Amino acid sequence: MPSLLFSGTVLGPLKLQNRLVMSPLTRSRAINNIPNALMTQYYAQRASVGLIITEGTSPSPNGLGYPRIPGIFSAAQVAGWKSITDAVHAKGAKMFMQLMHCGRIVHPLNMPAGARALAPSAIAAAGEMYTDAEGPKPHPVPQAMSDADIKNTINEFVEAAQNAMKAGFDGIELHGANGYLLEQFIRPTSNQRTDAYGGSIANRARFVLAVTEAVIAAIGKDKVGIRLSPFGVFNDMPLYDTMEADYRYLAQQLNARELLYIHLVDHSSMGAPPVPDAMKATFRQEFKRALILSGGYEAERAERDLAAGKCDLVAFGRPILANPDLITRWKTDAALNVPDMTTFYTPGPKGYTDYPSLAEENRWWRTG
Repeated sequence: MPSLLFSGTVLGPLKLQNRLVMSPLTRSRAINNIPNALMTQYYAQRASVGLIITEGTSPSPNGLGYPRIPGIFSAAQVAGWKSITDAVHAKGAKMFMQLMHCGRIVHPLNMPAGARALAPSAIAAAGEMYTDAEGPKPHPVPQAMSDADIKNTINEFVEAAQNAMKAGFDGIELHGANGYLLEQFIRPTSNQRTDAYGGSIANRARFVLAVTEAVIAAIGKDKVGIRLSPFGVFNDMPLYDTMEADYRYLAQQLNARELLYIHLVDHSSMGAPPVPDAMKATFRQEFKRALILSGGYEAERAERDLAAGKCDLVAFGRPILANPDLITRWKTDAALNVPDMTTFYTPGPKGYTDYPSLAEENRWWRTG
């Protein structure tokens, strides 16, 4: 029986009821990009974990890549999220909002009027984006961001972080992974600029670090984390020769800015190249604050990595998605619900809030 995983801990100034983190999981239930009562139910069901990181939430109309993803740039969105943080806090969990600007991983059919597809360079990503209006469509060629676009986007991240605080969040996580805007600047394949934001890793990291610094200045370093995916290939992010050195540089620079945590994701369980153990060890060595690891974990491996000091917290995605009472099931060695992939991104409660808890299953069994 895991003991560290289920025991209370601290994350900077925050007291967590255990070391389980709910990974950010896009679920596409925010009709008109506004959080709603169904989303409140979904998050509250899963608030027995120590920390919930929300689904990717756009800081700008320009960042709304997928259908029905939430934002945090309007008063209605702030109000919708406030209902969610209140419900989650009432159950004991802490909650961070993941700020996800999709950059070039968008389609105009998913964006409001006047929004623009922006990226470091005018290079379309391979692959397609699903749209509710016309089904899958090729990613568009984005506009290369001007200096004014860069400044404006940094300000949007700041305003989004401040809005998250108004909505009652304990902090925010910058999405610097999975091929979205921040990672598009980091990677030399998507960033082919010749100005101060392109070329060397010091230049390619400049935008990410500027966003980090601006958000820290606005809400405080103990309220800011970042997610990174070295060796991730999702959304047309191919591997390249200097990746390990580049991400070591990032770890060092983020450490110097003393943000609360780095959330390192390894998607090898879903078919991506594995993040080498040496890369994970580099982050543990270079970054002195909290490290969250995620990617294909189950309870036993999480316990081993916590006991070995490889990380401070472990994030879980699909197990929590399908098992709102995951901790109870693990503690009692109960069978787990199997996630229904066909309902991951569909609107409505099916495959979202209707996964049964163990108590519900037992009640059905007694009365069936």
